[in-house]
Amino acid sequence: MDSCVEHHVKHVEHGFGPVWDGTSRVLVLGSMPSPKSREESFYYMHPRNRFWPVMEAIFADPADPTDVAGDTPQSRRGFALRHHVALWDVIASCDIMGASDASIRNAVPNDPAPILAAAPITRIVTTGAKAAQLYRRLIAPTLAADGIDVPMTPLPSTSPANASMGLDRLIAVYRKAFIPYLP
Repeated sequence: MDSCVEHHVKHVEHGFGPVWDGTSRVLVLGSMPSPKSREESFYYMHPRNRFWPVMEAIFADPADPTDVAGDTPQSRRGFALRHHVALWDVIASCDIMGASDASIRNAVPNDPAPILAAAPITRIVTTGAKAAQLYRRLIAPTLAADGIDVPMTPLPSTSPANASMGLDRLIAVYRKAFIPYLP
């Protein structure tokens, strides 16, 4: 556990932008970056979060030893873009205790419409129940009102807090959600 885990509710700003390009096909939306991810200004940076091991298991080319996510924001950004995966979060700012999704209050959403208009994204996936709940409540109605219809698939959290789901099961669930929507 981080030595700097906060045990009080704090207002936080997301702090860094989305990762995407003109070839992105699937948009992954988490809830809000953890303190470690905000510190590193990149997605899923807590060392025990299983997002990047899941992505590698699904996408890495076994014939190419350089096709790995690595452990830096730069290598992970490159890996996601190479594999047509866009990354962002549902929330632009909120009140939260540490990294606890259950404590999220006063959430202000991000607006994925510009990305959805500019990239050939055919599927949105949310990581974790809170991200799916907030997406449905804060983002989906606005997209629908703007005539944007990209289906969303809720996926389980890759956080170490979701200890009930092992890595192999996470990989299987994520693979099933991603593969039909990628080139």
